[in-house]
Amino acid sequence: MAASATPPNPPLASQAYRFELQPVRPSGPARQRRILEGETHTGLPIELHQTELPAASGSHPPHRHAHDELLMIREGTLEVTIAGKATVLGPGSVAYFASNDEHGLRNVGATPAQYFALALGRDK
Repeated sequence: MAASATPPNPPLASQAYRFELQPVRPSGPARQRRILEGETHTGLPIELHQTELPAASGSHPPHRHAHDELLMIREGTLEVTIAGKATVLGPGSVAYFASNDEHGLRNVGATPAQYFALALGRDK
């Protein structure tokens, strides 16, 4: 008898995601809302979450991963470090982390910082 293959997950459906309905969970010193996770119709894995990082704290040590990542700052002031170069960014600013580039961030402001992170691709 032949083994049956696991069917692929269906792609994300077009829909609206209400921010206030997404549950908040702790993530280290931060609070996070996972908004969506799945694959597009073309097979691109995507994951979007919003994070609130307290003043004078970092999300995690600098790291790297295979997927690309886009960071969009909603409120506050973040210091973003990419390949050893630090840049201070405020609301409306964007940072892009290409695959396997070392990056990190920390809140250098006096108030909590909020940002959205969009991951594109897989780490496997």
